[in-house]
Amino acid sequence: MCPCRASRRPRLNGATTLPHRSDALMSDPFADLLFTGGPVFTAGGGPATAVAVRAGRIIAVGHDLRALAGPSTEVVDLAGRLLLPGFQDAHVHAVMGGVELNQCDLTETTDLDEYLRRVAVYAQQHPDAAWIVGGGWSMETFPGGVPTRELLDRVVPDRPVFLANRDHHGAWVNSRALKLAGITADTPDPAHGRIDRAPDGSPSGGLQEGAMELITPLLPEVTTADRIAGLERAQRLLHSLGVTAWQDAMVCATNGYPEVSDAYLAAASAGRLTATVVGALWWDRDRGPEQLPEIVTHRERLTVGRLRCDSVKLMLDGVAENFTAAMTEPYRDGCGCATGNRGLSFIDPALLRGYVTDLDALGFQVHFHALGDRAVRDALDAVAAARAANGFTDTRPHLAHLQVVHPDDVPRFRQLGATANLQAYWAAHEPQMDDLTIPFLDPALAARQYPFGDLWRSGAHLAAGSDWPVSTPDPLQAIHVAVNRVHQGEDYEPFLPAQRLDLATALTAYTAGSAYVNRLDDTGTIRPGNRADLVVLDRDPFAAPASEIASATAAGTWIDGRQVYAA
Repeated sequence: MCPCRASRRPRLNGATTLPHRSDALMSDPFADLLFTGGPVFTAGGGPATAVAVRAGRIIAVGHDLRALAGPSTEVVDLAGRLLLPGFQDAHVHAVMGGVELNQCDLTETTDLDEYLRRVAVYAQQHPDAAWIVGGGWSMETFPGGVPTRELLDRVVPDRPVFLANRDHHGAWVNSRALKLAGITADTPDPAHGRIDRAPDGSPSGGLQEGAMELITPLLPEVTTADRIAGLERAQRLLHSLGVTAWQDAMVCATNGYPEVSDAYLAAASAGRLTATVVGALWWDRDRGPEQLPEIVTHRERLTVGRLRCDSVKLMLDGVAENFTAAMTEPYRDGCGCATGNRGLSFIDPALLRGYVTDLDALGFQVHFHALGDRAVRDALDAVAAARAANGFTDTRPHLAHLQVVHPDDVPRFRQLGATANLQAYWAAHEPQMDDLTIPFLDPALAARQYPFGDLWRSGAHLAAGSDWPVSTPDPLQAIHVAVNRVHQGEDYEPFLPAQRLDLATALTAYTAGSAYVNRLDDTGTIRPGNRADLVVLDRDPFAAPASEIASATAAGTWIDGRQVYAA
């Protein structure tokens, strides 16, 4: 570089500058984008109040970067608002959520009359729809968590109705849907599910887990165009919440779940995918290692542009509310007595160890759905088998949900290099927890729920995700619960408050922690050289009481230095 050009390079006070950048990048001494005048949460570095960006990368982090502001620099005045790395959702179903936004939506309420009103209105507005499809209802609305077909028959007697609940582990159907599927009192429960029944044995209108597969093949086809529209709808929503990257937890799905890879492939190939997405390829629980060549082919075919599919999702159990989460102790009945049910293992634990070892050897990350403590132990045992066979490869396995973790297994996360992937929004008292979960869990299990604090103190790596559309995709709502163990505005007592995280730890889990899981190592923290995936909040939550964290919103979101959302 010529001396005269070098002499023009600005001097920075209290700043860390970008090392080892190309001459082409460094030929212009000024930033394209400069954030200044507010606190910066770097998620791993020291305090700062200014960040400079050029060509989509962070070039300086410090306190006085005015020398980097040139004639064409866009300056963002933070005005005391917090700048932080873009949130990354480590477990979400974005296409599914986006499609459901266009269906019969029962979210954001638990009122039965409101459910029925919405179903009736949707049916009236879609007179040509062969089926009424949607979901988002809460189990707490119904006695025992089980809805009845007669309720839906009142508002839609002439067309079949299929409505998934908010956790998507059960469905509410009407009589017409049951008839079309041929489900009667004589229909046996499938191996991985349950037909809810009236006292006379007839189907009552609830289908749990694999029993939904008795009807899902009959549902109207969701087209590729529908899925692409759903993805774009979801992407806009997630960007508006400050999310810049995510891991979709169900790509190339089987076992009755929707397949969404065509939407991602189309969007990535056309350059319409602005987020960075990792797809977790689905492990068919009804098959064995013969599917490995197909999974390898999927990885190659679906690694395009901003899409990379090198993770594999293994769903090990169900959920606690319908007694299908795999537990070490039996569920209780309504009288508090132990039953013979310890939940379901969707994949044989002995076979699981071999599957995970094979996947790890092929360079795949494994992404477990592990909700009950027996499922968590099975997942960790499988990771241990892979480590013993293959060594500590950099595949970054992670376990999502973790509602119940046995104390003996807490230190194993760090020992095995397995990340705890937290869906923190669930760690609060609410009717689904207090009425449908705690009374039916062994007291020892009930006291071990969502042990975020224990995992953190043990040295486990923490990531975070929403599981949207199961629950809100808003990271700040989940972070609020991680810190407070209560939902915003609720007057419940904090849920197992010893398991709280502090705000910095919760924010780090949703940024750097998830970036690590997503193997996006040049994101998740604010430091020179990293991609400028950033979000500005409308306030600084560190400057307000913890009870106000969820009041914060995203004011602007940037990916590679380009703004993708402005409030």
